Amino acid sequence: QVQLVESGGGSVQPGGSLRLSCAASGFTFSNYAMSWYRQAPGKERELVASVSSQGGNTNYKDSVKGRFTISRDNAKNTVYLQMNSLKPDDTAVYYCKATRRTEGYYWGQGTQVTVSS
Repeated sequence: QVQLVESGGGSVQPGGSLRLSCAASGFTFSNYAMSWYRQAPGKERELVASVSSQGGNTNYKDSVKGRFTISRDNAKNTVYLQMNSLKPDDTAVYYCKATRRTEGYYWGQGTQVTVSS
């Protein structure tokens, strides 16, 4: 059974930091590219960051470049999103996604991030 379980969300003041984790099981994690998406109320889900299957390539949404870092540990079947200098506009539900072109994709259930003073 495939599972992607996000954790690490919460409430933080502007300028603060959070580290999201996504633990994967039920598939060969190291064969999949991993991504973090987010969805704010009333808005469409958007891609925040992605990392290739072996971690060699990363990409970021322009508005998070220099503040967020995506990484993965294939030995632990986990992908991370370190978020620094958080802004109110970063408030959203954050989802992880596993993608392999030949196999399809899987979504996690999401974790809430709220940035507010």
